[in-house]
Amino acid sequence: MEHIKRFYEETIGSEEEPLVVQGPIPPEQLKEMTLHAQLDAFRRPQEQHEALVEIAELNEGRIIAATSGDTVVGYVTFHYPDEYERWSEGKMDDLVELGAIEVANDYRGRGISKKLLEVAFRGGQLDNVIVFTTEYYWHWDLEHTKLSVWDYRKMMEDLMKHVDMVWFATDDPEICSHPANCLMVRVGKKVPQESVEAFDRLRFRQRFMY
Repeated sequence: MEHIKRFYEETIGSEEEPLVVQGPIPPEQLKEMTLHAQLDAFRRPQEQHEALVEIAELNEGRIIAATSGDTVVGYVTFHYPDEYERWSEGKMDDLVELGAIEVANDYRGRGISKKLLEVAFRGGQLDNVIVFTTEYYWHWDLEHTKLSVWDYRKMMEDLMKHVDMVWFATDDPEICSHPANCLMVRVGKKVPQESVEAFDRLRFRQRFMY
């Protein structure tokens, strides 16, 4: 299928330090950037930079980033689900995972995450796919934010709702392993009904919960 990629950019922040939120960023452009040292939630910044470039090279992959000069201070990733997860079992070419969203500690509280998502969905470029994200409390930065698990969950729900991603039920064991974990989904308005039904079958393996 065609994965539509329309590049947008928007300048936010102050005159002293303007930030450019842009994407989807081509891999050759992303290679010339560096990741902020605080972007280490998943792996070391240099290794994460390499992973972002690999995602940008994928047909379905896209990276939206907030940059200060040539330094990435925040990003969000989109790609097909990992082959070892249940979400890949349907082999759906119109099911895309919002895999990660991360902002450097020094740049939090500026609305960067919301703007990253706004740019990602701008222009209807994700209207032909189902976008989902799995929120696991063990990935949340509870230490730096000083938020409780439930306050962090609400913050993530509010963030995702900003682009019409809403809570969906599932019997996935990993999500069900803790009540704060959740599945958030946005079904694009151009997604066919058969894809919606295929996704429902992935969400529920126990038919009595369907």
